[in-house]
This record gives sequence, C-alpha cells and structure tokens, in this order.
Amino acid sequence: MPHAKNAIHWFEIPVMNFERARQFYSAILQADIREYFQGADRRGLLQFDAAEGGVGGAIVQGPDFLSSQRGCLVYLYCGTGVAGVLERVVAAGGRIEREAAPFPDAGRYAIILDSEGNRVALYGDE
Repeated sequence: MPHAKNAIHWFEIPVMNFERARQFYSAILQADIREYFQGADRRGLLQFDAAEGGVGGAIVQGPDFLSSQRGCLVYLYCGTGVAGVLERVVAAGGRIEREAAPFPDAGRYAIILDSEGNRVALYGDE
C-alpha cells in the first residue's frame, strides 16, 4: 500500500447545537460554513483546498455525535494567525484552554474549547 500524503484524510467535530457551532467556527475562522445533510446527520463543511490535496472536515450534528473534551485532538490550520483567531474565540462563545505556544521549529499552537465543549487545537506558522 502506498504512503498517504496526509495522515488525516477527513475529520468530523461533533456538535449539539448546529447553529451555535456554525456561528462559532465561522466567527473564529472568518469563513463561510456550507450546510448539507447526509442521512440523519446535519453537517457544516469547513473550508479546505481539495484540488491541492487539502484535508477536509466538518462540524456534525446527528444521533451518533456527542461533543466531548476527551478523545482525539484535531488541529485546525490558521495560517499565520493563531493569535488573531484566539482573539475571536471568547467573543464567539468558546474558551481558551492553552494560550499560543511554540512548536519547536514548527510554528505555534493553542488549545480551545469550542461553543459545544469540544477541545480543539489551533495551529499556525507563527
């Protein structure tokens, strides 16, 4: 089997209140989140560049999706603006769990709790 370009191909962030979560992620990432349905699941597509092999993901409300602070930690890419995104987290209804800190020789990261109680990391080049 050939090696994958990215370890992650797709991710899903469980949400209990879809509209609140969509407003939260739209506000902090300053991006539109397109809604679609797949079976009983209501999904909001986070922006990514599929043509260039980008990794995609969505917020998802459905019977099998429960928000949690435990489990996998997803890192959302913020370009050069981790600090700018952190400035929007509290106003959008989230909390900052860990302020921006350096990854050795690899940018900066922070950890937040989103509007639904999920732990999510933010990663940026600076």
